[in-house]
Order: sequence, then C-alpha cells, then structure tokens
Amino acid sequence: MSRVWDVPVEDDSTRVRDVRVAAEEASACAGLPPNRTATAALVATELATNLLRHAEGGRVLINLVERAHDEGPRTAVQLVSLDHGPGIPDVAAAMRDGYTTTVAASLGAGLGTCRRIANDFDLHSAPGRGTVVMARIGHEQAVRNQGPPPPGPRTGGVNVPLGRAEYSGDAWGRVRGGDRLTLLLADGLGHGAKAAEASGLAVKELRGLAELPPVEILRSLGRALRPTRGAAVAVAQLDLREARLSFAGIGNIGARLRTDGAWKALLSHPGIVGAQAPASVPVQRVPWHADSLLVLHSDGLPSRWTPPDDGVLPGCDPAVAAAVVLRDAGSAARPTQDDTCVAVLTAGGVSRHGSGA
Repeated sequence: MSRVWDVPVEDDSTRVRDVRVAAEEASACAGLPPNRTATAALVATELATNLLRHAEGGRVLINLVERAHDEGPRTAVQLVSLDHGPGIPDVAAAMRDGYTTTVAASLGAGLGTCRRIANDFDLHSAPGRGTVVMARIGHEQAVRNQGPPPPGPRTGGVNVPLGRAEYSGDAWGRVRGGDRLTLLLADGLGHGAKAAEASGLAVKELRGLAELPPVEILRSLGRALRPTRGAAVAVAQLDLREARLSFAGIGNIGARLRTDGAWKALLSHPGIVGAQAPASVPVQRVPWHADSLLVLHSDGLPSRWTPPDDGVLPGCDPAVAAAVVLRDAGSAARPTQDDTCVAVLTAGGVSRHGSGA
C-alpha cells in the first residue's frame, strides 16, 4: 500500500501550506534526501499558489510512483495540479522563470523553474477548460537541458482516494518483459486499507509475471489474491514487435482506446480476481499505431464519460493525459462514490513542455 494525497486549493492561502506539508510527507515516504524534499516542497508551493492566483482554485494530487534510475526503479513524488480555470493564453511565456500575470509579486519560481528543478515535467492547457501541470521529483538532481524522453511507449497515471482518505483502494502498475510492455489497473473491493491491500498485492505480483500473456497474468493474480478481499483487474499488454495491443479484464474496469482519431471501448468480463473469477476470459486484440492512446480507469469515473476530442493528449506525459481525463470525465454535481484511478499508455513521442517518464 502507498499513501495518496488529494489537497483542495480554494480560497484560503493556508491551503498552500497544506500542499507543501503533503509534499514533504510524500517525500519522507519516498525516502527522498533533504535537498530533493526541499525541491518537492518548492514545486508544491508554486503549483498551489498558481491555482489561487490564476485559476480561482483547484486541487493538487500527490502520488508515489516508480521512476527509472541507474540502480533500478526508485520511488518518486508525483505532483499534479488540476483546475477548471481560463487556461494559459501563452504557454511559452508562462514557462519563463519568474513569469506572472498578476500584479502581486510572484514567488520568483514559476513554472519555468518548476520544469528546471523537477526530474519530469509537463503541462496541458486549453482555453476555457483549464490547466493540468505535472512534476515528478526523484532522488537525484534534475539534469538541466536533459531533452525529451527517448521515443517509445510510455505509461503513467493518477490515483485519488475517496473522501481524501489516507489510502486508495485502487492501484496501477507496469512491467516490461522482452518485447512486451504490460499495464495493469486493479480496484480492490470496497475502499480503504483492505481494498488497498488487494490492489497493491496485484501490482506487486505483476513484477514477476512480465513474460506471461494477459489471461495467464489474471490467473496467477487470482491465486495470489485469494487471501485478500479480491479486486477487479484489467491487463493491457503491448507487443512492441508486432505493434499489437492485447486486453483482458475481470470486473468493473473501464478501458478506452484512441486510434486514428477515434475512440473504442474495450470490455472487461464480470467477476472478481481472487474470489469469483470466470472459467475463461476473452482477449481483445487490436492494432497499435503511432497515435494510439489507451485509458484504463476504475469505477470511480462514470461509466459513460465522454473521451476528450484532443489530438494533443497522445503527445503529453501519460500522467498528464490521465489527469485531464480525471478532471473532465467527473463532475462537481456528481461526486465520486469510490476511489478513482486512471492509467494511460501512449505510443510516445516528444513532450512539448518538458521531459517524461
């Protein structure tokens, strides 16, 4: 299980402090050294301040995620700010250090500095729809002018607990084995610590199943999750050599694939992994193209959400794409009744505003 933080930033300047404290708590959980903890706190403060000054409020989500490192994957702090504000009219100008559109003095950091000191940074802004900003802080110092990420598929996600609880019962994970890249999303039954135990175990077990096809992964997880309350699980596996995506799911996990500008639903089979799994699970296989984008989500999102008609998203960091879906698919008039997790697989490409993982 890993902690999650969902901090509202509305009309109270103390919320900026709340976001900074949450970032420091997350850094401690990730084991970041003091200098990188200070970096996370600075980025958190800037993102929260921007929400108050430029968007009339929003929220900051903080997740612990794995990030590639020379010594193997290590835990990083991922900060994502979301708002429904006016959007950024001139992104290039906003990325300059110290930029502000307000009369009040800025912090002197700005989005440009956030990009420079974060290990990964990206943003998506659309007039009238709002802005999503993502920064990941790892153990090592950011490399200045490190350039775009290498070409190839990328994965990312955001995770939100119900009622701003300490833990989310949802989890997502990825694993690479040879020419296969596998993305998994698990929704433990119910919510809270017991649900998080089930979904977290599914992600942990995935690390040893990289060479298996989706149905075999689900079967192995069914055995592993028997001591838990069980979970809905979806597995999407990209065969890089054949440029083909295979999908199989058990339980109420949503999946949407965008290819050639059109969206297609991928269907899961009824059941519970670890408790009431079906005898057989159908596998859907579809071609994977250079513009493809896959969205997996738990039932915290409405089942009939409208996918964004946005050709920019496939080029975003996958965590940014996931946050845009989370923001736009939900509604303040229909608050979620469960934990919510969104995971995204993209074909890759150059991020427009920073580097991505």
